[in-house]
Parts: sequence; structure tokens; C-alpha cells
Amino acid sequence: MRKVVIMVAIALFTLSFTSFGQSGKGKVSGVVIDGNTKTIESATITLLKAKDSSVLKMSVADKSGKFNFDGIGEGKYIVSITAVGHNKGFSEAFEISQSNMNVTLKTIELVPVAKSIGGVTVVAKKPLIEQKIDRTIVNVDASITNVGNSALEVLEKSPGITVDKDGNISLKGKEGVMVLIDGRQTYLSGLDLANMLRSMQASQLDQIEIMTNPPAKYDAAGNAGIINIKTKKNKQFGYNGSTTLGYGQWNYPKFNESLNFNYRKNKANFFANLGQNYGESSGSIVIERNFRDKTSGDLLSTFDQNTRRRNDNNTFNGKIGLDYFAGKNTTFGVVFTGYTSDQNRMNRTNTDISYANGGFDKQLGISSEKQEWKNFSTNLNFRQVIDTLGKELTADLDFIVYDSKNATSLLNFYDAGVSAARPDTLIGALPQNIKIYSGKMDYLHPMKKGARFEAGFKSSIVKTDNDARYDSVLNGGIVHDFNRSNYFIYEENINAAYANLSGPLSKKWNAQLGLRLENTNAKGNQVTTGEKFDRHYTQLFPTAFLQYVANKNNSFVLNYGRRIRRPNYQSLNPFISFLDRYTFQQGNPNLKPQFSHNIELSHTFKNFLTTTLNYSRTTDIIQDVIEQNEAKNETFVKQSNIAKQRQYGISINASTSFTKWWTGNIYVNVYNNKFDGIANNTPISIAATILTFNASQQFKFAKTWNAEISGFFRTAGIEGVIQTKPVGMMSVGLGKQVMKAKGTLRFNIRDVFYLQQFRGIIKYSNIDATITQRNESRVANISFSYRFSKGKMNGAQPKRRASSASEEQNRVGAGN
Repeated sequence: MRKVVIMVAIALFTLSFTSFGQSGKGKVSGVVIDGNTKTIESATITLLKAKDSSVLKMSVADKSGKFNFDGIGEGKYIVSITAVGHNKGFSEAFEISQSNMNVTLKTIELVPVAKSIGGVTVVAKKPLIEQKIDRTIVNVDASITNVGNSALEVLEKSPGITVDKDGNISLKGKEGVMVLIDGRQTYLSGLDLANMLRSMQASQLDQIEIMTNPPAKYDAAGNAGIINIKTKKNKQFGYNGSTTLGYGQWNYPKFNESLNFNYRKNKANFFANLGQNYGESSGSIVIERNFRDKTSGDLLSTFDQNTRRRNDNNTFNGKIGLDYFAGKNTTFGVVFTGYTSDQNRMNRTNTDISYANGGFDKQLGISSEKQEWKNFSTNLNFRQVIDTLGKELTADLDFIVYDSKNATSLLNFYDAGVSAARPDTLIGALPQNIKIYSGKMDYLHPMKKGARFEAGFKSSIVKTDNDARYDSVLNGGIVHDFNRSNYFIYEENINAAYANLSGPLSKKWNAQLGLRLENTNAKGNQVTTGEKFDRHYTQLFPTAFLQYVANKNNSFVLNYGRRIRRPNYQSLNPFISFLDRYTFQQGNPNLKPQFSHNIELSHTFKNFLTTTLNYSRTTDIIQDVIEQNEAKNETFVKQSNIAKQRQYGISINASTSFTKWWTGNIYVNVYNNKFDGIANNTPISIAATILTFNASQQFKFAKTWNAEISGFFRTAGIEGVIQTKPVGMMSVGLGKQVMKAKGTLRFNIRDVFYLQQFRGIIKYSNIDATITQRNESRVANISFSYRFSKGKMNGAQPKRRASSASEEQNRVGAGN
């Protein structure tokens, strides 16, 4: 089978080289000068829709004032020009059509301002949602209700994205999403990824790119696709930046601050992005469980557990970097990234146990956890433009360290009503150390008439060291718990290479073909028990995009991709994490990777309505499974390769301007998930049809005021083996520009009606449980942002590329 795939891929690439080369989309070009007929260097050029002036593309004029835009679909447009020391200018309206695909605009003159200006702030009107051929883009600042929110909460209301009760992220109903920040992987997963995203504020973010079928250039990890969170940057000589202060309150206070700064002088460009977040919160978990005999099904006991949770979290995150322009075509860069988190959790659990024989127990469990998490990473990068045709070579080296200290304790009183009751005490120390070394190189080769060839390779080494030690307190003395303690060492090496070819096939057809090869070598050593594993496998991951532009109103895109989801590093570690004496989570060293095939067909109508049909099939799916020990009344969760999953669905995204003061975006996704597999040695087959709905409506009034209503709703469905109940929420926001548009004051209330709670039912084999979980989701936020700048726009700012460390960082986790 592998030989067949290779032969087909080679044939496709060969045919593509003979077909690529004919232009299939429009082009517009022009020149900008000032009032004295002198050219203006580094003017900012913006392509706008003529209908509503929404931004489609932005560019920078060259030294002679020339500019152009390629790949423009049919429609009516205008171009706006801005430059330091000049008034804003506009082109005449023009149209791209089948009979006029290349437009040359009349020379545009900008009028110099009467006085010199120390700083100019240009604020472009961006739509909330933008639809591209291979991704959906969310412009974070376009939504008022994002104020005071964390990055995780911004994701939660983005099209197609859902976040479950534990912070796990799904895309179009599929788990296994790879999260990047500025093209670089977070190297986190599960609870640790959720905590990091909670520490990042919306004020630090620029865009969110959602890719359900990423090109071959990206790592094949993440069977559901890739989410790339882009932080704010600017392109100016001199200095520019923004700062934001925020406060939130409902039950408990929450503070956040952020600073974005960029300074460019001569051959050096310095940039920084810093943020701090402190928050206190509360929540509750109610679990009702029926323990039944495996053979007869008779009821043995009933557990009614009520847990009250209290958390406080103080996090800092920062990114500092420097780009050095050694020559016109050569750039060297270094980026330092850090993240620290001090988190304290306290759970108080009351448990009522009723036995079938008439017995009754009442117990109180108190668990606490103090987690200190530190991350530091260094990225060295290089970019060389080889010739004037645009050939480009880039390289990245990364070194990343994660260090975590996790201290936990569990006290369990057998009879909460008796003051003299002696508690069971369990103490745990769970340190984690993860080191990642990674390097990659990419080559870009532009070809004739719009075609592009890309190729590259990557290699990474990951080493994790986890020593989980548990002790019990008996009669005032500490006794080591050998059954729960575990020392686990994991090493992994992944080597990858890819090739990608894109461009026009004809006037109406465009295509992109890619092939990625990944070789994985993994070793695990449970030092405590002496168990080891050694795994090696090589896989091919093809991708394909085919676009057909029928006319100016209709275009179609068909894409396919094969992807992999490897187990999180900590999911392989069989250490135990407790909620109370009877409820805990455990890792699984026998986990294997899961593979998926994804197919999508999209239709875009008049650049505002996109309809997508999708189908995917996943094998060896990694999923949380609930197991029980009836003899000890224990319930534990661990991940297993329990099943195969089939999904098909349809999504509709509509974004438009109803009037000059009212714009809106609506996203609807209906899909059917079906799981078939074995859990607890029992065959299971669970299927459900789920509808998710996201909407945002924005209003402008009185020139400097705007408002927004947004929210999401998800019908009943399934999350693995859990049957979930409907969930949703609505947020409202109000904003005002102040200080001559350099400042913005915003206020919002998230989850106004306090509707966001998780409710689930678990019934299979002898498992019978219901879960209700509520967090402090309703919060009132107020923030103030101030933008500052002094200098002129820079057209030579290097692109922030993806680092070499891609798929690995996303898999760092504490096993939830």
C-alpha cells in the first residue's frame, strides 16, 4: 500500500509541473507620488471592497512608489494609500472581471500635511471573520466582547472551535488540535495548554488562523487541524506599540496587563510582547455514580459527590526578540520566550455513600494542589533572499525547557460528622522536566506565472523526566506509597521532510499538492517497574487543494489531508492525579498514535457566504475512558486507543454588512459523530448529531462608539463515551475611542445569563454516572488600551516564521 501511495504522489507532482503556469486570478498595479511628483517610499497600500470598505489585503510600495496585488477574485474594489506626513488618498473604483483581469491604476498623488507630525496612528477597519482558500482568519480586536477575555475564551467563540469542561480544544467536533503561537508550537497540551491560554490576554492577540487541512509545510500532527494564534506586531521605523490594563469581577477579582513594543533603527529591529494575569475563581463538580456487579448488573452502592473548587492563578508570559539586517537580502534573528505560572487549587468534597445492604457512609475529602510551572525557549532564525525572483532560504534552531513542581495533598475523613475522626492523608510530589531540541530548513522557489515550489526538512529530539512520589501519613509518620509512585523517562526523535507545489492550472483552476514524510523513534522506561518500550515507524502524509473559480460570484475548493495525533508526553506516564480518595486520573504507557483522513468541499458565494461539506475517518482514536474498581469503590479516567471514529457534517459561515452601522457574522456547523470500539472489555457504539452555533453582531454609532452582542450554543452530543447536554452563553460589550483615537475604553459582560455549564451522562458496560460541572464563567470586564508610535512605516520588516519546534511542544501535558 505504501508503494502505491508513493507512486501516486510522484505521478501527481509530475503532472502538476506540466500543468502549472497559467494565471487564473486578477492583478492590480499602480504608483503613488506626493504633491510635488516625487515618489513616496514605504507607503501603506490597502485593498478594500468597494461595497463596504472592508480590508482584503495590505501591502507596502517599493522605493519607486510602485505596488501591486495578485490573486484577486472578480468584484469591485478601491485602493487606499497612507504615508507619514501625507493626507490619506484613494484610487478610483475599479472592477476585476473575466474580460479585465489586469488593472493598472492612474498615478495616485498624496497631499503633504501642512505641519510635521511626530507620530501617526493608522487604524484599518478589519472584518471579524475572513475566509481564505486554506484557512479562516479571526481578527481579535474587531470584537468588543473579547475585552478582558483570555486567549482560551477568544478561541471558545471562534468559528468551529469548542472547549470542553477541562479546557481541551476541538475543531469541528474533532479533538486533537495542534495550537501554534506566531507559527511556533506551544509544546503544551491538555490542562497545561489551557492554563497557558488562560494567561494570555486578548489584548496581546492580533489574529487567529484556523486550518482544518493545513498544507504539507506544517507538521502532520493534530488530526483535527491547526490553530495559529498570532500576537500583535508592527512595521515601523522608530518605535510603536500598545499597552492595555484590565480588571474583571464577579465572585472574585481578576487583573491583567499587557505591553506590545517594537523599535526599528538602521539595521536592527527590537520587539517585545509582555503580559501578566492574576485571577481568583470558584466552581463546582457534582458526580452521581452507581456501582453495579459486572456479571449480574445488580446495584452494589450509590455515590453522591459534591465538590466545591477554589483556584487562584498568577502568570507571566513574555517574548523578546531582535532582528538584524546584515544586508539587503539577509536577516538574522533571535527570540526569547518565557512563561511562568503559580497556581493553587483547593477542592472540598462531600461524599454520601449508600450501600445496597442498607449501610451508609458520609465522608469529607479535602485536596490541595500547588503547581509551579516554568518555561523558557530560545529561537535562532535566518532568512536569505537568493535572487530578485523571490527564491528564499530560511532556517530555525530551537531549544526549549519546561520545568514543573507539583505538590499535592489529600485528606479524607471517614465520618465528617464525628470530630474525633482520624483522616487518611496522602502527600504527592510530582516534578516534571522536559527538554526539546529542534531544527528545520525551508526553501521557496517561485516559478513562472504564479506557481510556487516549497521544500524543507526538520528534526527534533524530546527528553522527558517524570518522578511521581506519593507518601501516606500513618500514625503521625510518613510511609512511602510504592503502589502509586512511579518514575518514568521518555525519549523521542522525529525526522521529517516535505515538498509542496502550488499555482494556477488554467484561467479558472488553481491547485496545491504536498507530500510530507515523518519518521518517529520513541523509547519509554518505567524505572520503578522495569517496564520498557521501543517504537519506530515511518509514515507518509499527502495533502491536496483544488480550486475552481466558476464566475465572479462562485468559487469551489476541494481539499484532502492525512494527519496523525501522537500521545501527549504525560499521557504516556502512568502516574496518578487525584480529585478525591475515590476519583483520580492515570496515564497509559501503551498508547499508540491515531491517524485520520480528512476531506472537505467548500463553496464561496460573493465572498461573504461559505458552505463546507466535510468527512473524516479516524483509527485508533485516543480518548478518555472511565474505569471502575468495584471492590474499592474507585473510579479512574485514563486515555486509551478505544475506537475508530467517523464524522460527516456541513458548516455555513456568513459575514456581511447589513448597513453602514451594522455588521454581523454567523457560523453554523451540523455534524454526526460515531464511535465504535471496546472499553472495559465491552463493545460500545455511540453516535450523535450535534449542532454548534456562533454569532457576533456589531454596531457603530456616534462616530466613536461601538457595541457588540456575541455568543455560542451547542446542542446535546457526545464527547468520546460521554453523552453531553446542551451548553451555550451570550456576551455583550460597549466600546469608545478616546484621546484622538489613540485610546480605547471597553466594557463587557461575559456569559450574561450564567448558562455555561457542563452536564454529561456516562452509561456503558457497568459504568453508570452523571456529571455536572460549573465554573465562574460570568465576569464583568473593563479595559483601557493606548496606542503610541513615532516613525514611518517599514516595508522590509521580516516575517515572523514558524520555528523548528513544531509538533512537539503541543504535546507537553500533565495528563489532565
